[in-house]
Amino acid sequence: MLKWIEERTGLGTLLRGALFENIPGGARWRYVWGSTLTFTFFVQIITGIFLWMAYNPSTQTAWESVYYIQNEMTLGWLLRAVHHYTANAMIVLLALHLMQVVIDGAYRAPREVNFWFGIGLLMLVLALSLTGYLLPWDQKGYWATKVTTSLMNQIPGVGKEVEQLAIGGSEYGHHTLSRFFALHAGVLPGAMIALIVGHVYLFRRHGITAKKPLRKPDGWFWPDQFLKDTVACLAVIAVVLYLSLDTWIWGQGELGAPLGAPADPTQPFDARPEWYFLFLFQLLKYFPGELEIYGTLVIPGAVVLLIGLMPFIGRWQLGHRFNLAVLFALLLGVGALTSLAIYEDSNPQYAKNLQQARETAARVKVLAQAPPEGQGIPAQGALELLRNDSLTQGPKIFAEHCASCHRYDGHDGLGNKPEEAPSAADLAGFASRDWLSRLVSVEHIATDKFFGNTEFKEGKMVSFVQRKVANFDEAEKDQLSKALIALSAEAQLPAQRTMDRNDAGTIEAGKNHLLDDVGCADCHQFHFEDEDLTAPDLTGYGSKSWLVDMIGDPEHRRFYGDKNDRMPSFLRDGILTDRAVDLVADWLRNDWFEPGGDLAQ
Repeated sequence: MLKWIEERTGLGTLLRGALFENIPGGARWRYVWGSTLTFTFFVQIITGIFLWMAYNPSTQTAWESVYYIQNEMTLGWLLRAVHHYTANAMIVLLALHLMQVVIDGAYRAPREVNFWFGIGLLMLVLALSLTGYLLPWDQKGYWATKVTTSLMNQIPGVGKEVEQLAIGGSEYGHHTLSRFFALHAGVLPGAMIALIVGHVYLFRRHGITAKKPLRKPDGWFWPDQFLKDTVACLAVIAVVLYLSLDTWIWGQGELGAPLGAPADPTQPFDARPEWYFLFLFQLLKYFPGELEIYGTLVIPGAVVLLIGLMPFIGRWQLGHRFNLAVLFALLLGVGALTSLAIYEDSNPQYAKNLQQARETAARVKVLAQAPPEGQGIPAQGALELLRNDSLTQGPKIFAEHCASCHRYDGHDGLGNKPEEAPSAADLAGFASRDWLSRLVSVEHIATDKFFGNTEFKEGKMVSFVQRKVANFDEAEKDQLSKALIALSAEAQLPAQRTMDRNDAGTIEAGKNHLLDDVGCADCHQFHFEDEDLTAPDLTGYGSKSWLVDMIGDPEHRRFYGDKNDRMPSFLRDGILTDRAVDLVADWLRNDWFEPGGDLAQ
């Protein structure tokens, strides 16, 4: 059989030629980089094919299919992690291989073309990383790629056309994803295979360039160099597996490669490229405005051209030393710029934005696993889960439309503390037992947590608390406490459901106290109608419908009427949509989906 195969194909001859290739000076560890790069590319091809089987490149299915790979497909998280971290490893291995080639002088005649093939492979690996970055269609990949492709505008004369060709039009969408996927899974790997074949052919033609002086006698690729290459490949895959399993080993974070929240063009993101592009990101900061072309094209182009000319510069010993100096200066500069980029991102604001992005990413995965509808990711895509989630959208709506007057536990809902003092109540815990208890306390009612900066600071409510409630005896305080429990129960807050069920008797007694004993019914309606009463109706106080009506039109006679203190009528005047008011009302009530909770929430 072997003889038949040899006669028909010549594979045996090819194999013997590869295994018994002469190695001047014997096997060395410095020769392993080419084999490790071939091995990692093979790993990328295999893992990429299996990822391809589950991936769907469209704006409504890309993130969703990656989520499926990450969370539903058997060992999909490991498959994706190996693909992700092997891509990172290839960048490091290419840099090491380039250093080894230049240091050994293996770029000089007659190996110039092979050196250029290697530079081409480096460019292709970077292009693969760039195109693969977008494919999960998450916030990080979307905005980073948008920044990167916008730099194509700097190409003189045809920049705009090149950018439109890359993204498939004027806006990012289905065409962008399909084009990047075609490049990542088809064009670029095909080009890499062609260059690798040419690279290996030229390498076999010219042989190994050994570092002088030779310390050992000549040897063969088999078995010593083969063993070293195998050990190096195993070391690479061991590192990749460690990075893939790191969070599982230490029991923190999500398994495998990170996956952010679905891409949302309406929600800007602090875009940062992967670590191997951070030096370019930092370089661009020094060339603002019209000078940007120097950071995007002139300097990188000059560096690549200089590297390409190294075979000619290195013909002489002085030129070789110059090339070594250029190489190490380049590596030092890349390292310094990368370090600066990381250092400048250590500021509190970026850290806060990054944490919010992580929380949003974690939240959408919770919703995707068991959303309120109980049907998984909807047909509109995972982004719809976030857009209908009060925990995610509520604080954003509050920060934009409510935080100019109100606070939420002292901040704007997103953790930012405005410099100006609030002119209305702090709404954290609104309508809860604790919130109401502080509302009717002398120590709090006239502070900026409640009425202190409003037109009501001299009104009946503040006066009632300061003059009457302050002098309640123990029996009256007990009646007021029960009345507040009954009033809070009107809100049907999710956090108090168990307490409300257990305190049913107290709530019934409290309703009677609220109507007959503590004085609330002198100004407020409570399950009765009296048009002469001018304070807000307490029927259903703090409930979803009460809050929606209040936010929608505080000037309605059920609430403040013509005594309304500057609060806009968000629904009546069309400032917010019904859905937006629903979301902010649910958020104020802490009424959102949690795993294991009531899906009706």
